[in-house]
Amino acid sequence: MTANEATIAKFYTAFANADAVKMSECYHPKVQFRDPAFGLLKEEQVSKMWEMLLEKSKGNIKIEFSDIKADDFVGSAYWIATYNFSKTNRKVINHVFAEFQFQDGLIIKHTDTFDVWKWSKQAFGITGYLLGWTVFFQKKIQQQALLSLQKYQSKS
Repeated sequence: MTANEATIAKFYTAFANADAVKMSECYHPKVQFRDPAFGLLKEEQVSKMWEMLLEKSKGNIKIEFSDIKADDFVGSAYWIATYNFSKTNRKVINHVFAEFQFQDGLIIKHTDTFDVWKWSKQAFGITGYLLGWTVFFQKKIQQQALLSLQKYQSKS
């Protein structure tokens, strides 16, 4: 296992153990994160997002990860999150492909990719099925996610 593969494994092990502090330790201070739900987040926002998501899950999130690969500069992993979506309490099983870039032995760039329509069908039921594929609905999801993060950060 390379040093960067160990960093990815540490990150997802901490995630599986709901340890936002240990997850944060894997990130470079100048980290950038991107995914379909939040869009682009930078620096402290990234750690706060994971902290918020873990807090909202109330310990009811299962994280599985596999296919960790990394060299000195880039890496990837596949992970699955199983949880109840906080707004609807509907069960979601989200399959995610993660890509990483490293600097100084830490994650400087983290991009998660998943099928938003598949996610929205699980999270929102018939509404997600009918609208989850639209840009309008996906923008709404992103706006709500960012608003939640802003509210969470203002409490901290």
